[in-house]
Amino acid sequence: MDILKGKVAFVTGADSGIGREIAIAFAKEGADVGICYHSDEEGANEVKSIADSLGVQAKVYKIDVSDENQVEETLDQVFSDFRGLDILVNNAAVNGSNVPVAEMDTETFDTCIKTNLYGPFYACRKFLRYLDKEGKKGKIINISSIHEEIATPGNADYNASKGALRNFTRSLALEVAEKGINVNNIAPGMILTPMNQKAIDDKEKLKEATSHIPARRAGQPEEVAQVALFLASPAADYVTGSTYAIDGGLMINLGQGA
Repeated sequence: MDILKGKVAFVTGADSGIGREIAIAFAKEGADVGICYHSDEEGANEVKSIADSLGVQAKVYKIDVSDENQVEETLDQVFSDFRGLDILVNNAAVNGSNVPVAEMDTETFDTCIKTNLYGPFYACRKFLRYLDKEGKKGKIINISSIHEEIATPGNADYNASKGALRNFTRSLALEVAEKGINVNNIAPGMILTPMNQKAIDDKEKLKEATSHIPARRAGQPEEVAQVALFLASPAADYVTGSTYAIDGGLMINLGQGA
């Protein structure tokens, strides 16, 4: 349908999982894509090959989103390479440490917050300054987690980062709505990505985990990508400050029978 034809998108953490499928979905709809990765260069290049085969422009960028200077420099390069940017997807993240607060060192907490919260902040700030300079509208999509609402013991670092990202999204949406810039948030539940590799590898663990999900299954990264595609498209021009939970009903099921 080419609903993103003529647009440029930059997706962090696009080498695997949700980010990979978002980048591919955007490319299928005609967007040129900047593919960001941290360590999996092979995965990023595979996504580039798919985008190339679809006839769009694609480039790969290595970046640690927790590093302010790297984010600034990479986005400057993206603006130059593509002569613009229209859609920013902040997907790159690290998982929780599974360490109780009393036992967690500062470095562990800091790594999660810097990656999952500061990373989107750095990227949004740079992108917004570019849009202001060019007088352009744009779309920002932040990938958080149902753990922005649902706390889990041992993951205070992750839960805090995702809860903060949700409110960051809301605040930013209020700041830029008048400029025609949309800022929304996707909160995935259990999605079968490398972050859930243990469940993918262990059928019993997967069965136990999905027993709490009303849909009785885990989600696929392609399903998250379709919501991102909607939010990036003109169909969502009047949507801002919203959170879209993709969790098979898990969030609203918690507490049943208590």
